[in-house]
Amino acid sequence: DGVVVPEKVKSNNLDVKIPESELEAEEKGAEEEHPRESDSNILDVSSDYPRDKHISIQRHLADLEKLADLREDERKPCPLCPEEKFKACYSHKLHRHLQNLHWKVSVEFEGYRMCICHLSCRPVKPNLVGDQSLSKMGAHYHCIICSATIVRRTDMIGHVNRHVNKGETESRFITVRAPKSSYKVVKESATDVQVLPNHSTPQKTDSYFNPKMKLNRQLIFCALAVLAEERKPIECLDAFGATGIMGLQWAKHLRSSVKVTINDCNENSVTMIKENCHLNKMKVKLNIREEDNDEAGGNGENSDTIEVTKMDANVIMHLRSYDFIHLDPFGTSVNYLDSAFRNVRNLGIVSLTSTDISSLYAKAQHVALRHYGCNIVRTEYYKELAARAVIAAVTRAAARCNKGIEVLLAVALEHFVLVVVRVLRGPTPADDSAKKVRYLIHCQWCEERVFQKEGNMMEENPYQQLPCDCHGSMPGKTAVLLGPLWSGALFNTGFLRRMLLEAVQYGLDEAQPLLKTLVCEAECTTLKHFSTHGPGDENKQEECGVYIKTPNTSAESYLVHGKRKSEEVLRGTAKRQRAEHSAEHPPFYYNIHRHSIKGMNMPKLNKFLNYLSEAGYRVSRTHFDPMGVRTNAPLAQFKAVLMKYSIPTYVGAQAEGSVHLPGEIHVEEEVPAVTEVKVEEAELAKDDKSGVVAATVFTQSYPTRCAAD
Repeated sequence: DGVVVPEKVKSNNLDVKIPESELEAEEKGAEEEHPRESDSNILDVSSDYPRDKHISIQRHLADLEKLADLREDERKPCPLCPEEKFKACYSHKLHRHLQNLHWKVSVEFEGYRMCICHLSCRPVKPNLVGDQSLSKMGAHYHCIICSATIVRRTDMIGHVNRHVNKGETESRFITVRAPKSSYKVVKESATDVQVLPNHSTPQKTDSYFNPKMKLNRQLIFCALAVLAEERKPIECLDAFGATGIMGLQWAKHLRSSVKVTINDCNENSVTMIKENCHLNKMKVKLNIREEDNDEAGGNGENSDTIEVTKMDANVIMHLRSYDFIHLDPFGTSVNYLDSAFRNVRNLGIVSLTSTDISSLYAKAQHVALRHYGCNIVRTEYYKELAARAVIAAVTRAAARCNKGIEVLLAVALEHFVLVVVRVLRGPTPADDSAKKVRYLIHCQWCEERVFQKEGNMMEENPYQQLPCDCHGSMPGKTAVLLGPLWSGALFNTGFLRRMLLEAVQYGLDEAQPLLKTLVCEAECTTLKHFSTHGPGDENKQEECGVYIKTPNTSAESYLVHGKRKSEEVLRGTAKRQRAEHSAEHPPFYYNIHRHSIKGMNMPKLNKFLNYLSEAGYRVSRTHFDPMGVRTNAPLAQFKAVLMKYSIPTYVGAQAEGSVHLPGEIHVEEEVPAVTEVKVEEAELAKDDKSGVVAATVFTQSYPTRCAAD
């Protein structure tokens, strides 16, 4: 029961005599001083910590001095230093040594001090210097919880904090629940959840909660609410529950329309999900057998009941079928796609959130090739490129299960890429979807792009497919082959409109502006001309300036009152929907800043959209890029319109001031002259590097301007 002294200390002829009565009295006093130690962040230290803790871990400096057995008339060695580092000395010098070298740099935890130790407890690498390496590199700390040896003090503090956050105690790594006093309650969309103090660090916590993903959760909720209007009730799965916030929002707002299952493979997360269910006054079903008993008991309890499971996500999706599945792992979700499409029901929805943006946004291209089998580079439209790469992986996973997909929504923002698809069962939809996965030809000079034509025959000159002539005017290879990527539409207009209606109904303020932008992007129209009014639609209502179909006139419902229609009716409905939305939006977009002309003031973005629309092209803004323009105009026409309505920098400065051009010269008349002069100036500057000739031509071309100056 006494304190164990290492062999190195015994070899120094250190006679450590600590009576057992003193230790028992000290432990009893510690228990009296901390009678409620279990209410702290770690369980009772005095009772749970092992008695044979290292001698460098003490409560008081006096305890450390007792180990040295200080006497005024005798020399004593330091109990925490080897003899070759610190020789035996008198009590006053040893006291200063223990206080300054060991006690002041200690790490405090629950009344204990983990002092720095210089004994040979930690193995060090051999050095050419020999024994001096022991004195220079042997300093370390002993963890009071796991007995690990750590060199740096800051690392030791972080090491102990990780134990506290994970609820680990003793030397056996027993995982325990952290006390409720250390929890933090977060409220989102009328749902309360308990989170750990380090909930925002995904690699150091079991239940990760990111407040920045609120928009993502609202979009998924709107998609589920639309599906709940089509069929009732629907079985939905949150495969990676963490805190359970998403599944709780589904059950709390949609009530009897959904049967929610929240799954997580971590025991701590499952326990927290159950507590959050009780916090929101929801009943918990633990397994499938209890589900049958609850259904036999009555339907009134199912509306406020959530099933919580502890399984691997692949296992639970293999065992059961669902109408709605959401995948939100930490990183990529490609490892779970095969299981998700294996048992998902026909016309169900699979949504997945990918947070591995470093690979999807072409910062780690080798990782994108490994995970998605896709070759990508950094382009001006890299976010849409990421969304199409994820959909291509989803398409291939669905095709392996003889299922096709219809993309309902694809969003790529700063922190995540969200893809929502509807599942179409059968080999024919699978083949149709697989045909839309193609390669992309991307010009690295002007960033023009075009999807490769269908067919397996090799072309003699694939550069002919590009609208630009960079290959003829530039030396070497100018284009790169990207993909395979999804070449179809990224949005379903009718589904987005119903999502907007649900967002308005449930008061999801953050999702409404984005959904309006997505609807305009899906139709490739500006918000000014955005309208759903048509000759065949009589009963419509206006929400937030947008005309939306009411639920009574929704012709896109696949199921009526929970009863499924026949396969022929379902196929007819799907064909009618494809015919209504046959006009797909043009792929990709152009960044107006990327193609601006040097020395010219380009027009405002909204005005430029009107100019392109007046020129006869379809045009809209895009959520992928705030300065992006989605249009079916070729890049050459895009630049021509941008050049036509851009104003030279010096003319714009004079137009804003009080000085005006003399005579009858107007800005509109000078714009083409400026273009000719800039081209001529550049050519002459190439031939004559001194630039004298170019300056002369530039001066002669502006006699009126020079005279005015």
